[in-house]
Amino acid sequence: MTSVDAAPAHTAINPVAKLAAAFVIAFGLVASVDWVSALTALTLELLLILALRIPLRAVLIRGALLVLAAGLTGITILLYGERSGTVHWQFLMITVSDGSITLAVATFVRVLAIALPSVVLFIDTDPTELADGLGQVLRLPARFVLGALAGLRTVGLLRQDWRYLGYARRARGVADRNRVRRAAGQSFALLVFAIRRGSMLATAMEARGFGAYPTRTWARPSRFGAGEAALVLAGFGIAAASIAVSVATGHWNFIGSR
Repeated sequence: MTSVDAAPAHTAINPVAKLAAAFVIAFGLVASVDWVSALTALTLELLLILALRIPLRAVLIRGALLVLAAGLTGITILLYGERSGTVHWQFLMITVSDGSITLAVATFVRVLAIALPSVVLFIDTDPTELADGLGQVLRLPARFVLGALAGLRTVGLLRQDWRYLGYARRARGVADRNRVRRAAGQSFALLVFAIRRGSMLATAMEARGFGAYPTRTWARPSRFGAGEAALVLAGFGIAAASIAVSVATGHWNFIGSR
């Protein structure tokens, strides 16, 4: 008798609930520019990720990319941010002061706190399941939902097209020198391929009557149950807790007052 490991909790949750939870957390964090609320939200998000049993390897890979992006944003704010307090270093338009350091730290943590749930919660999410949820749970127009799904399905072909373009250019002997020029020409060819494929796909969908009727049936039912409601409530809880801790510690800095 073979035992089967239980599937991670996040794989059974409707993608619409993941989208709603990420939106609620982001909406709560953009209201203030301070590091306390962002750090509180980031800590609670990590606990939620552990509770959902999201694969650690995928979290680390995506988290490393987010840290890099947030770090670049923080460095920009550090060098060109608001000048206040003691000035530690100045060169031309670059000024590093107490105010820019505080704002850079807050921006770095805030970018991580906003982007982490948006990226991590959608690990292993099937675009078809997301489209089913958008059409059945949120009641979005079927024409828009199916068009977006078709576009997402074709994104994966871009990497294959890029590889085949490289093979073709090497076979013709035009890819051995000048890498910058080769990348520019290959990028333009890839853009032409993408536009051509999108036009053909749109024509085929119109010919098959995808937008002929205001309502349509769905092959796979999309349900929104207790697990989905719990995830959305967790998003509200993270947003509320981060705001409450920031206000209680006196670090709340409403973005509208800046």
